[in-house]
Amino acid sequence: MSQAAPAPLADPPAAPPPARVSLAAPGRPNRDHDTENFPTASLILARPVRAKVMAFYRFVRTADDIADSPALAPAEKLARLDAMEAALDDPRTTLPEAARLHAESVGVEEARLMLSAFRQDARQARYEDWAALLDYCTRSADPVGRMLLRLHGSDTPAARAAADALCTALQILNHLQDLVSDRAQLDRVYVPLSWMALAGGEAAFFDPANPRRRAVLDAMLDRVEELLDRAGALPRRLASRRLAIQSAMTIGLARRLLARLRAADPVRGRVALSKADFAQELLRAPLLGEHDRDVVAARVRAAGSSFAAGMATLQGERRRALWAVYAFCRAVDDIADGAMPQAEKRRFLAAWRGKLAAPDCALSRELALARRGFDLPLAECEAMVAGMETDATEPLRLPDEAALDLYCRQVAGSVGAMSVRIFGAPEAEAWGLALGHTFQLTNILRDLDEDAARDRVYIPRTLLDAAGIPEGHAREIVRHPAFPRICEALAARAAEGFARAEADLARLDARALHPARVMMFGYRRMLEKLRARGFAGARPRVRLSGRDKLAMAAFALGWRGA
Repeated sequence: MSQAAPAPLADPPAAPPPARVSLAAPGRPNRDHDTENFPTASLILARPVRAKVMAFYRFVRTADDIADSPALAPAEKLARLDAMEAALDDPRTTLPEAARLHAESVGVEEARLMLSAFRQDARQARYEDWAALLDYCTRSADPVGRMLLRLHGSDTPAARAAADALCTALQILNHLQDLVSDRAQLDRVYVPLSWMALAGGEAAFFDPANPRRRAVLDAMLDRVEELLDRAGALPRRLASRRLAIQSAMTIGLARRLLARLRAADPVRGRVALSKADFAQELLRAPLLGEHDRDVVAARVRAAGSSFAAGMATLQGERRRALWAVYAFCRAVDDIADGAMPQAEKRRFLAAWRGKLAAPDCALSRELALARRGFDLPLAECEAMVAGMETDATEPLRLPDEAALDLYCRQVAGSVGAMSVRIFGAPEAEAWGLALGHTFQLTNILRDLDEDAARDRVYIPRTLLDAAGIPEGHAREIVRHPAFPRICEALAARAAEGFARAEADLARLDARALHPARVMMFGYRRMLEKLRARGFAGARPRVRLSGRDKLAMAAFALGWRGA
């Protein structure tokens, strides 16, 4: 008889599932999606997408709260963050924040990149320079934008570049907004050390009474503004109308916060957006933000240029092109004059050389359009950048008159050569170059003391040597008793330049060159006031009076009798 088969063993009782324990930091979260500075999973997004975004948000919010927790030691922070990354590798994880990411099939790689930044927050509290800060932002902020692009089928190279710029800008704005609380609660400072050194170092930078902090903050905000200019085209590069509206709203809010930070000091009190700001940008968002030409026009109007009356005489595409040239010149000049380390200035100016070849922001795209429309030589734009590289030299001294002529050719002659083409008189290039040189001599004489405060002297060393003025700090040079005589000679040279320019108009198209004549009207009046004030003793800054500006406006309108 055969042996009976053994009875099958009964299934063991099922083990209870492991407890789903969160690694969240103790205490209340720093923020939730409703209290962020900028919209995250807003109701603008479609509901299925919003669920995915919320899953991603809850994971990275938990990780960020761990890194920012004052109750956790660095080693504990790193252990918890490591556990969160391990959960990203395990689709069967019981960690609720990660389990939801896996369930929604969203953002695992982006979350992993952000974890690397949160680990850095647990270990590193200071940044040496701008490049180090940007490296952190590419991991702590940019992955959010990339995740949204992928979810909405818009992950193109152009959209990604714009989204990265936006996310980095938002991160730096948050850092500036939270300067005091980050330092007090977490001993973290995101203003680069080399930048704070220009205000006297970290302790001095955070002294509420330190006036040098403002210039450093403004230089940082200039860099944020450039990032937002790069981000401005994002809404029109997205396949999803909903994401386009949310991104337009985000850019608008970022520009508002940037303006608030320019007007107020975040060390003296937290600067924040209001509910009204959110409401207004929500109403504007369906228009998908400002066009490049509007961004440039706003920049020109805000600058209050002495060239404004001359530019106003132009219409249509000629005015648009001249605004683009002016905005470009102003942008690189702000870099050269900004309160940032010399090495940073040179990097940012080199980046503008790249923008000339591959436009990536509102200003560079408008300049490229002007160059195509009016055949503006690339070499003239490069000359302007080269002149600003001279300005970025610390301390600045020009060895001889040839160096002064070259500098004037680069920073002002280039503008003259481009402007006459925009005016419709390319045959007047030599005239524009000479007039630009005269304008720059006038600028140098107007800004003697302001430049000296930056240890800049544009009066050639050969002229100083001939007058017996020794080398020293610029403030000592411009106060030397022999210095005024050199200035008077240069002022006479500038006056002769204006006279020649006026005489040479007889053989040129004076009607086409009328905008330049308006500018010359204002600069000539400025030189007259400088010569009347003199260059000895106290030199209060010379400005055009209201009456001068009215006369200039009248001349712009063609009232020759003004």
